[in-house]
Amino acid sequence: MAYRVKLQNFEGPLDLLLFLIKKNEVDIYDIPIALVTRQYLEYIKMMQQLDLDVASEFILMAATLIRIKVRMLLPKPEIEEEIDDFDPRRELVERLLEYKKYKEVAYELSRLETRQRLHFYRPENEAQLTQFEVQETAYGQVSLFDLLAAFNESIKRFENEPVHKVIASALSVDDQIVFIEELLTGRNQISFSELLQHVHIFNRSVLVATFLALLELIHRGAVLVKQKSPFSEILLFNPTINN
Repeated sequence: MAYRVKLQNFEGPLDLLLFLIKKNEVDIYDIPIALVTRQYLEYIKMMQQLDLDVASEFILMAATLIRIKVRMLLPKPEIEEEIDDFDPRRELVERLLEYKKYKEVAYELSRLETRQRLHFYRPENEAQLTQFEVQETAYGQVSLFDLLAAFNESIKRFENEPVHKVIASALSVDDQIVFIEELLTGRNQISFSELLQHVHIFNRSVLVATFLALLELIHRGAVLVKQKSPFSEILLFNPTINN
């Protein structure tokens, strides 16, 4: 499928690591490096299979994780003074903690900006200034890795279902872009699972085309993706309708 999606507006390798740490509910100070490395490589493979434009930073981080894994398999030094500095994960953990701190600050600033846009003021009489706030469901942002996880679950469900009839499909990414746009026309939102339920020809190639079409629409700002809580159902919003 000759259709490439650039990832410059999505997250980087540190985001993927933080995603995996949160998904596995593990201590960031005691990362199970073998588990995280295996899952990290699975996501890289999935991105490459989807023909996503994987940045070199992802490959470099994969090499770093493998190097850390190898170092952890080596015997620990016997000299007592060296034991405290031996953990090969330390530098990576420090990078993750610093990056996580800046991400949290950026998220909080973005949240405050969003809340500010939902307030309306009456400047005519400063003494009687009132404030009105639009009630809104608190939705969290969705990362590329949330989408990949949802897509992977869909692929697994498809592969586990018995195949009754093979249907040839020539649907392209452009076809699925039009399909998603039409599905959202006049609607405020749909769920990711509902999107897949509307896919009439349900095979792997069409699922891939649909996923790439969704990424392209997100890249264009034609679709917004959010979720109510981490790892919950992904919702697709129509930005032309007030959310």
